[in-house]
Amino acid sequence: MLSVQNLGKEYAGRTLFRDVSINFHAGQRFGIVGANGSGKSTLLRIIAGEEEPTTGSCTFARKARLGVLEQDHFQYDAVPILNVAMMGHRELWEVMQRKQALLDGPESEFDVDRFGELETFIQENDGYALESRAGEILEGLGIESALHHEPLSVLSGGYKLRVLLAQLLTGGPDVIVLDEPTNHLDILSIRWLERFLCGIKGCGLIVSHDHRFLNNVCTHVIDVDYERATLYKGNYDAFSVAKIEERNRKEADIERREREIEDHKRFVERFRAKPTKARQAKSRAKQIDKIEIEELPQSSRRYPTFSFASRRPSGRTVLEIENVTKAFDENEVLRDVSLRVARGDRVAIIGPNGIGKSTLLKIAMRRLEPDDGRIEWGYETHPGYFAQDHHDILAAKPRDTLQSWLWDHCAMESIGFVRARLAQVLFTKDEAEKRVEHLSGGEGARLIFAKLGVEEPNVLVLDEPTNHLDLEGIEALADALLRYDGTTIFVSHDRWFVGRLATRVIEIRPDGIVDFTGTYDEYLASCGDDHLDAEAVLKKSKDERRTKKRDRQSARRDGTRG
Repeated sequence: MLSVQNLGKEYAGRTLFRDVSINFHAGQRFGIVGANGSGKSTLLRIIAGEEEPTTGSCTFARKARLGVLEQDHFQYDAVPILNVAMMGHRELWEVMQRKQALLDGPESEFDVDRFGELETFIQENDGYALESRAGEILEGLGIESALHHEPLSVLSGGYKLRVLLAQLLTGGPDVIVLDEPTNHLDILSIRWLERFLCGIKGCGLIVSHDHRFLNNVCTHVIDVDYERATLYKGNYDAFSVAKIEERNRKEADIERREREIEDHKRFVERFRAKPTKARQAKSRAKQIDKIEIEELPQSSRRYPTFSFASRRPSGRTVLEIENVTKAFDENEVLRDVSLRVARGDRVAIIGPNGIGKSTLLKIAMRRLEPDDGRIEWGYETHPGYFAQDHHDILAAKPRDTLQSWLWDHCAMESIGFVRARLAQVLFTKDEAEKRVEHLSGGEGARLIFAKLGVEEPNVLVLDEPTNHLDLEGIEALADALLRYDGTTIFVSHDRWFVGRLATRVIEIRPDGIVDFTGTYDEYLASCGDDHLDAEAVLKKSKDERRTKKRDRQSARRDGTRG
């Protein structure tokens, strides 16, 4: 399918990777992992032909089709959603359009031979199944069939990107290149995508920060680190073990060689002046020159140190939500939601996009008013909030430096304390003078976690806290939250993260909420096959949406009759 030989890339004298030689075969799915800035996306862009390597080359098999996820959805805003997806098979779509143009043209200009050629191509490429295939993929990604003939402009930005993902998958390329495909997807759509990718005949190259997605999809992992791109067989868990073992072997080999050199040096020092041993000493000196010690590059992986603690314990009951209802125009996202959170709970709130998870957190934090119902925080509760769009939190003082911004939240502390907290979340002394408005998504997230650390809330309310973090950041955040002595309420689509933390799972569904005390894996087990099987979950969700829609239509008819 694809071969890369002696691939290397440098930026301004900095080596991202070098001497990369890998063969990619049909049926294989490669997860590409590494720290932010290590070169993962650069490697994908080189393979996609969007960037030139410093050294080496990429060679595709003859007639192999490459599929890359597009980012510019604006060009399709006026195009029906189904057509956007069908365009993924570019050549077939263009032939189908040419055939339609012949049919729509004047009968006197109808070219029978040309029509026959186009028809043969469509049949040979399974063109009459293209529409149904595109529709199934759109539904799998959470875009209902009722919307398929609407223009793309009716969707929000996140759902437009889902349509572009559907476009790529509908095309059925031989080599699929995906950079963070689970962004903007909910748990339901991620499960469906896993199942789809595991069934492709071609090969996939995937950059992702989702542990469980990489475990469920990948047959191989490419680790971009130590100025290399190293291939490992197996999923992410297998790679994690193999990498540690390989590094340990190399370090042990270096230590053995260093001890060997020291032994030879001591012998030479001791006996080089002794006539009876001078010959042996000379031989040992030559052996020292022959021993080669590999210089191991420094890892590009950096683990932040997140640290959260409660200023004081809260009361036993942390939060009470009673009969909360919220609608935006005619779209009711929450109806009669009630729950009680106890001190020490780690509550994961899950469910499909648009179901009201973030809305519920905003209502709890009094960022939104409910249409009905009651919110009450318990005795001595001091909540700290991480918003999904955390730039809203930073935007109040965009021209502040990181140092001054964080210091505002711990004014009684010393400058040394502030710099130490910034260093813990991987900001250097020079970066501490950077303006808040210039932060990337991941940098902004780390700064807000530093803020939550110094404020010492006894309740953490987190809305998609892993969205902008790399794998190392996600692992560090999970470790910190496990050590945290307060209460955590969080929304996340990252199943590894939910599985690591949750002691209670609340799933928001169209017909209400399911409140389960236990871990995420225990919750999945309690749900049975329906919750574990992607197709069954999709069918169940569609049935629930249809029922809800019929109920609304019935209520409107009854109101009209009244």
